[in-house]
Amino acid sequence: MPTIGIKRDLLFKSLGKTYTDDDFQKLCFEFGLELDEVTTEKQMITKEQGEDSQLTSGASEDIIYRIDIPANRYDLLCLEGLVLGLLIFQGKISPPIFKALKPSKGDLQKLIIKPDTARIRPFAVAAILLNLEFNQDTYNSFIDLQDKLHQNICRETDP
Repeated sequence: MPTIGIKRDLLFKSLGKTYTDDDFQKLCFEFGLELDEVTTEKQMITKEQGEDSQLTSGASEDIIYRIDIPANRYDLLCLEGLVLGLLIFQGKISPPIFKALKPSKGDLQKLIIKPDTARIRPFAVAAILLNLEFNQDTYNSFIDLQDKLHQNICRETDP
């Protein structure tokens, strides 16, 4: 089961509500998730590297919720997906409707997998997303989602 680390304050801001740790744990349980740990970046580094680690000096004290995500719920592997899922579950929003659109100008783009790449990664998916704005948190979430997808879906793909 993959585990994600989400900054608590950013999560609550995105959900539009502040929860106690117990209340958020109950929400997770009702939704089918497990709030595994409440920690900070500094505590995680100390746990992994030890008290004397120099990495802790610049580490954040922001509260991080480590949440276990079921292996079949790749949509929940990032803050944005988790928030969307929770808001839909709570009946606060309707599920989105996604559409594949043809470009208004030019041709469709192609993803070409070359033979050398196909030996390692025979399947790939791509999308062109328009009109997005990233800040540091959303950029970090996007990169972390790509890493989580790679670790969970793309592992052991050797032919």
